[in-house]
Amino acid sequence: MSTHDYDPDDNFGHAFHAQAGVNDDDALEVVAWQFLLLVNPDDEDAALQQFAVFRQALDAAGDDADPVPLLRDAIDWQAGFHVGELDAQGLMEALDELAGRWRLHLDWELDEDAAQLPDTSVLLHAAFAQLRERHYCLWTMDTGEPTLAGWITRERDMEAMQLVASALGMPARPGIG
Repeated sequence: MSTHDYDPDDNFGHAFHAQAGVNDDDALEVVAWQFLLLVNPDDEDAALQQFAVFRQALDAAGDDADPVPLLRDAIDWQAGFHVGELDAQGLMEALDELAGRWRLHLDWELDEDAAQLPDTSVLLHAAFAQLRERHYCLWTMDTGEPTLAGWITRERDMEAMQLVASALGMPARPGIG
């Protein structure tokens, strides 16, 4: 395919180069909107609500604001999760809530005799594997804090998410890094 051919399955393929940065306010909003559409497929109303929250936070934070934590906060418990890195119960609840949006159920395979819950990394691996079996992808991102954050997308949107996350300067990756 030449570089000028339109491919409806590759909406973002030529939009950004691998190390693209977003500095222009309008471009930032366009890319943030694409991010929200990817984490809220078939739910433009939720994306619009989260976009309004993001824009309000961006306006309040000023010109030099980092859009990544603002987007993370805008989608939290709606299209994403953000929990303490040792909070296994909170992680399971958040991932159960997100999987439910996709009409999926995660089987945590918990040992009822165990004194404590599995480590969060074990839970993330289990969720990632189960979601991949159903053609979904669990994404996580480095928060720079002792927390875990991420979201779920369709597996077919992985390339688009990588491009959008890169354009936003978002340290996101499929699975747990």
